[in-house]
Amino acid sequence: MVIESIGSVLKRKGHEICSVTPDATVHDAIALMAAKSVAAVLVISDGNLVGILSARDYGRKVILEGRSSRDVRVQEIMTTSLVTATPETTVLDAMALMTRHHFRHLPVLQEGKLDGVISMGDLVSEVISGQAFTIDQLKKYIST
Repeated sequence: MVIESIGSVLKRKGHEICSVTPDATVHDAIALMAAKSVAAVLVISDGNLVGILSARDYGRKVILEGRSSRDVRVQEIMTTSLVTATPETTVLDAMALMTRHHFRHLPVLQEGKLDGVISMGDLVSEVISGQAFTIDQLKKYIST
């Protein structure tokens, strides 16, 4: 099995980034997540990545505390201690990083600039696809 980089995954999946500003309401961020069918949005200020807001953040920091998503700003609950990767990071290294830090979305920076975001689901799909290819190749080899 060829070990893919997350850069090659981004090429296939696309570089689309769902983002909000720090002063957006959490309600607006959650509405964007619902519209795009994603579980996290990146928080961008003046062109720079400053945080990430996930459905988990929303559940823990808004719903469980009885707050209103229309009254809370993204900057109040976003995660700011970000772990990032580069396009050269391997799929397996990215999975290990996400597992170790207990998050499901990994911003990808190329030369300090935001290049995309990879989810754990993207990585799992990549691994499964790679294994299916390997199995197919082994079946062909055995049957010849």
